[in-house]
Amino acid sequence: MIAGLSALAAPALVSPALAAPGSWEAWDAQVTPENFTLENSNPWGLHPRLLPRQVSANPGLKAGDIHVDAVARYLYHIQDDGSAMRYGVAIGRDGLYTPGVYTIKRKAKWPSWTPTATMIRREPDKYTRWAGGMPPGPENALGSRALYLYKGGRDTYLRIHGTPAPRSIGTRASSGCVRMVMAHINALYDEVDTGVTAYLYPTDGSRL
Repeated sequence: MIAGLSALAAPALVSPALAAPGSWEAWDAQVTPENFTLENSNPWGLHPRLLPRQVSANPGLKAGDIHVDAVARYLYHIQDDGSAMRYGVAIGRDGLYTPGVYTIKRKAKWPSWTPTATMIRREPDKYTRWAGGMPPGPENALGSRALYLYKGGRDTYLRIHGTPAPRSIGTRASSGCVRMVMAHINALYDEVDTGVTAYLYPTDGSRL
């Protein structure tokens, strides 16, 4: 079925009021390796199979949609020519990954992040300090870009997003979201339209 960052140093968190587009540009430069190429740059030490690749897509898939293979830990973005851009991802830890069919209804650059009440109850030592929200920046849990997954008109609180922990890519590490290297989701973000469908396939390899 086809379907964090950084080796570079991160600055201290800043208040949301200071997170102007000028900050976004500086942060983008910080999380993008020098002489970056999408398919070859790898300062994060990822397994080569997890680097972005253009591959053939299964027939009949709609251009623009996203398919997440939870077994191989790949995200596929379907292209107009019948190919797909494939990226390595991390998915939710055991019991926290939720397969399903979702709509991307919102996109955000350098988003702020607030843990859900469930996350705070489950891991208070980790998340209580951020109950009022974590400001945007390279250390933010959502990283540089976020795609927001909805069911109908309801925000599921699931995201496809960048991560300040790039070495988690290829594993089950998140609280339910799909994680990508920041430099990779920066490239994907510009190609994804709101309104497209995201398919998150089950971890047993079955179909939705």
